[in-house]
Amino acid sequence: MTHAATLLVENLALIERFSSPIHVLDLACGMGRNGLYLAKHNFPVTFVDKNQSALDSIDEVLELNGWPGKTQYLDLEKPHSNPLASQQADVCLIFNYLYRPLFPAIKQCVLPGGLVFYETFTVLNRKFGRPNNLDFLLSEKELMSYFKDWDILHYVEDEFGQPDRAAAQIIARKK
Repeated sequence: MTHAATLLVENLALIERFSSPIHVLDLACGMGRNGLYLAKHNFPVTFVDKNQSALDSIDEVLELNGWPGKTQYLDLEKPHSNPLASQQADVCLIFNYLYRPLFPAIKQCVLPGGLVFYETFTVLNRKFGRPNNLDFLLSEKELMSYFKDWDILHYVEDEFGQPDRAAAQIIARKK
């Protein structure tokens, strides 16, 4: 299992402040590194992705370790739908994924007082390689604009190392 994102690790205390039980959504989770980090800390996580093989691997890790969580196969980019309509979360994780039409659904599924941890690539990432398609790259301050009606607890746009990338990251609390 690879390491969880620094943004999540360094701000775990924000999640620990929630009263139990809480529900975490890890959207477009891939191999689940961030959600598994929270599951390891005994937070129930729903891992959402359209890669069934990755979800099966996550199920194995959860079962092997006795960590709380479940997986859900879901295409977050299904046209003309709200794939998160039946979801509610105290914490929503989105890392290295950008599908702009999903922002309203993300904001809607987070409960009042809940948090979004979001980190993905900016247009400046083109100098590092992939992704370099503008469809998958945020423009300057774009991520902040999606959460302008929330309390912004953390916002950074910068270049990061290991691996080298240009990204925007936000932690926002729903009012």
